[in-house]
Amino acid sequence: MAERRARVGIVCTAAARRRYVAPASLRRLEVVADVVFLDLPGPSRSVGPPPEDPAVRAEVRAFARDLDALVVGYGAPRIDDEVLAAAPRLRMVGDTHGDRFAARVDVAAAFRRGIVVVDTTNGSSDPVAEWALALILIGLRNAGAHFRRLVAGELLWPDREVFRQDPGYRNGELAGKTVGLIALGNVGRRLVWLLRSFGVRVLAADPGVPDVLGPALGLELTSLEGLLDRSDVVVCLVPLTAATHGLLDASAFARLRPGAVFVNVSRGAVVDTAALIQRLAAGDVIACLDVVDPEPLPVDSPLRALPNVFLSPHIAGVTAACEPRFFDLMVDELQRVLAGSRPHYPLVPRE
Repeated sequence: MAERRARVGIVCTAAARRRYVAPASLRRLEVVADVVFLDLPGPSRSVGPPPEDPAVRAEVRAFARDLDALVVGYGAPRIDDEVLAAAPRLRMVGDTHGDRFAARVDVAAAFRRGIVVVDTTNGSSDPVAEWALALILIGLRNAGAHFRRLVAGELLWPDREVFRQDPGYRNGELAGKTVGLIALGNVGRRLVWLLRSFGVRVLAADPGVPDVLGPALGLELTSLEGLLDRSDVVVCLVPLTAATHGLLDASAFARLRPGAVFVNVSRGAVVDTAALIQRLAAGDVIACLDVVDPEPLPVDSPLRALPNVFLSPHIAGVTAACEPRFFDLMVDELQRVLAGSRPHYPLVPRE
């Protein structure tokens, strides 16, 4: 008798399915499993907690009953123990857009049942790392200030001696600098790889990573305070949690050395905005910010006017190329788990 093929179910809005599930990725998955969809109403992308509609939850429980793997995305309700209990064959639950915080999956309940949980939000890690590198270079060259003056119609550098005092002239090269990364997740590790060709010294502050990762990546693990004290460039990559809200406050920014560049491509609320503005007002550091708090940035915010600030509108991880990558990475994970291998991007209980 032929062996039963694995059955994979995908739950998201119909609009999200059209936007994120590329036909080529779906065909790869269909080689190893039968694939079924539960299309829900709603937009292709949403923020906030998962919906709690009882009728939708009942529909998902019935849908999951004979699945070997369940993939959820935008519009899906939380996959809790009640859903897991209704799916005795389930081996894996995957979230394509969970930001690695398991808002849509009860990881502890899955762990107790021996079900693997995977999150592939890191599909956007590559462009975020690339934009972080770009902001580092922009900051070191003081390019934001130059751009402001150019579009204002100024004649730059009629006196070349003035240019010799510009931070973009004095500190403009990345080669040989010390770069500090606050957090060493998927984006941080990708940025470490991009920085290798510049001959920089990399420091990282992340209490959650094992000591062995330092020598493995060729960097030095240190404290946040040590990183701020010693870095020419500080890159904020830390996720926003209750513990990291306002992490970078006045005392943190006071540690930045004169001439330092501060880059934020994580979340705006990790930074105490008032404290950052106060530090920038001294004029001896440069900030390149893809994220701010609040968003959108108020029209009258000093960050819009300060010459030592370069702003981009939260675009680091938003590219057409990365959108199908979330599901494509999930297909890779499904192939591994269904074949009996360990996933690359698992979630584990926090406690």
